[in-house]
Amino acid sequence: MNFQQELFYREFVQRENEFVRAPYNPEIEFYSTIKAGNVERVKELCKVSFLDKPGLGVLSNDHLQNIKYHFVVTTALVARYCIEGGMDLSAAYSLSDFYIQKADNCRNIEEISALHPIMCIDYAKKMRNLRKKSICSKQIAQCIDYIYDNLHARITVDELAKYVKLNPSYLSRLFKKEIGTSISEYIRRQKLETAKNMLVYSDYRPAHIASILAFPSQSYFTEIFHKYTGLTPTDYRKQNFRNTLSDQS
Repeated sequence: MNFQQELFYREFVQRENEFVRAPYNPEIEFYSTIKAGNVERVKELCKVSFLDKPGLGVLSNDHLQNIKYHFVVTTALVARYCIEGGMDLSAAYSLSDFYIQKADNCRNIEEISALHPIMCIDYAKKMRNLRKKSICSKQIAQCIDYIYDNLHARITVDELAKYVKLNPSYLSRLFKKEIGTSISEYIRRQKLETAKNMLVYSDYRPAHIASILAFPSQSYFTEIFHKYTGLTPTDYRKQNFRNTLSDQS
């Protein structure tokens, strides 16, 4: 594993407000990250205090009540995104009701600020568990966690097999049976999804992203990206920028 590549990847994961087009895109990234069940990334995003969240308007002249209203809006949006991600409707709304009631009982804005990451991480953990719900074996769940935590590195079947203490051939068959795709294909798709996010939410050049995500070369990255999206990385970034501007107009 290339140490510099890992540092670049960790830098991207830990970035909080350093996005190209704030505040709209960071909001999308924030809710989408919870929806994806990316617990570690949600923890990083929540290091920015809820009180410092950009774009907090005035919903009430009472400062405490104003923050409570914004917490309600945030919680409702988190619930909506999680429902879109497959969370049961009643479960999502029951959880939002629970946290909205907790916020209503808060006596100061600091308590609400402390409650915000708890709520977000709780939803993210539930979405992560939902992603694993169809997975029968503990070893495959461990593999998926390992893949998500090491997208900056070259991940091999042998490496995963050693990690979960299974024979590589058996692990490959088990993974295909439970997930419906090969290990290499699953890893490739997750890397490409991360690359798409990096093209939208960072200013890294495609060549840099290819290196950060441990693709063999920029040309291979471009070829595979085009195969899956129908666009080159550069065109994908340009198209997303146009769509985002259209959404804001």
